[in-house]
Amino acid sequence: MGVFCFYSSVKVKKLEREKRLDAIVDSNLNSNYDVREVETMIQVALLCTQASPEERPAMSEVVRMLEGEGLSERWHEWQHLEVTRRQEYERLQGRFDFGEDSLYKLEAVELSGGR
Repeated sequence: MGVFCFYSSVKVKKLEREKRLDAIVDSNLNSNYDVREVETMIQVALLCTQASPEERPAMSEVVRMLEGEGLSERWHEWQHLEVTRRQEYERLQGRFDFGEDSLYKLEAVELSGGR
């Protein structure tokens, strides 16, 4: 299989939800790829890049998913969790939306170098 373009997992999640796989796959492949294989690889990759190591599949499970076993169930479970997390994030964001002129506005701060 060809090379994927580099994106953060957040961007890949968004593109996957929008079914815009062409934006994820390397343009040098000229649409010469199996869409189902790409979907499988993206789903497995997203499962493997979860923030919590406990939620990531073991390598033996990754191999089984790439061979076509158990990915559907695991993917649907993960999507349900993602929807719940997104809704909770949006709820909290609305609750703590301080606005542009707030004293609580967060800004990037440059930290000192290594010690």
